[in-house]
This record gives sequence, structure tokens and C-alpha cells, in this order.
Amino acid sequence: MFKLFTVEDTVRIPPDKFGESINKAAKEQIQKKYENIVDETLGYVLFIVDVDIDPVGKIIPGDGSTYHRIVFKLLTFFPEIHEVVEGEVVEVTDFGAFVRIGPEDALVHVSQVMDDFINYDEKNAVLLGKDSNKKLSKGDLVRARVIAVSFPRGGVSGKIGLTMRQPYLGKIDWIRDEVKKINQ
Repeated sequence: MFKLFTVEDTVRIPPDKFGESINKAAKEQIQKKYENIVDETLGYVLFIVDVDIDPVGKIIPGDGSTYHRIVFKLLTFFPEIHEVVEGEVVEVTDFGAFVRIGPEDALVHVSQVMDDFINYDEKNAVLLGKDSNKKLSKGDLVRARVIAVSFPRGGVSGKIGLTMRQPYLGKIDWIRDEVKKINQ
């Protein structure tokens, strides 16, 4: 799920930025601090919007920089447990498939792909259902449910686990076929 957070912070404007617009300098500094981080509270921070800086700053003795109060909005991606997401399969391995959801790749472990015994075709990078003959390969569009989310402490990448072993989840073509059977 994408979220918009309003954040209040203090931004340090270094002396070499004094000739620039204060708004531009403040936005650059706050982007360095927040963009592309992964945080337990915020999620995956994508970018900063609507920056409002107090033009009157403070000077701390011994530091030539100015410090300004700033209010801004962060656009984030925050995957939630049980959330249903759609994405594209970007890689298939012998242990599962990686699905691009928002800005991050999530793993569908091989045990969570389908209710069937699965063989991995290494040559074609395809997961094949033994009895159902279903195939999952790179480029397929899928619908899945988020079953695990972990955010690293101070890291830049988290882990998202998905399942497709529930009704109306899986490759979009499989879902269409399932709906057609029900409507007949």
C-alpha cells in the first residue's frame, strides 16, 4: 500500500549552499536523509513532496551552517500482512519466484506457488505444476497475498513474503480460468 506521511524535522543547510534557493537546498538535504531508506514505521521511502521550510533558521556556535524547521510529505510503500497485491514475475529460481510489487521484489516460495507438486525447469527458468500443467515464468502477471514483512534495522532492503495458494490468487490467467469454470 502506498502512503503519504507528513513529517516535521530540522534540516541543516551547509555554508556552501547559501547562494542557492533555501527551498532547493533544504529539499536536497532532506532527500539525502530520507529517500531510498527502509524504515519500520514509514516503509520504503520513495520520494519527498510538498516541502515547506521556515526561512528563519538558527546558528549553532562553532558550526557555520543554519538549521531550519521543515515540514514535508513522504510518499512511501508499506506492505501490510494479508494485503492482496499484483505484480510481475521478475525472476524464477528453483526455490521460488520474485515478484515486483511497488518498488520492491517479494518472494513467493516454491511451496506457496500452487497446490501441486512443482518441478523447476532450469533451462527455461519455469516452475511447472506436475498434475495441473500450470507454468509460472518471468513476465507473468500474478496476484498474491502478503504473508511476511521484515524491515531491517538501519538497512536499505527488507524482505516480503507472498503466497498464491488461496482461491483467486496466482497467475492472472489461472484466476480467469477459475472464474470461467465457476460461471459456466
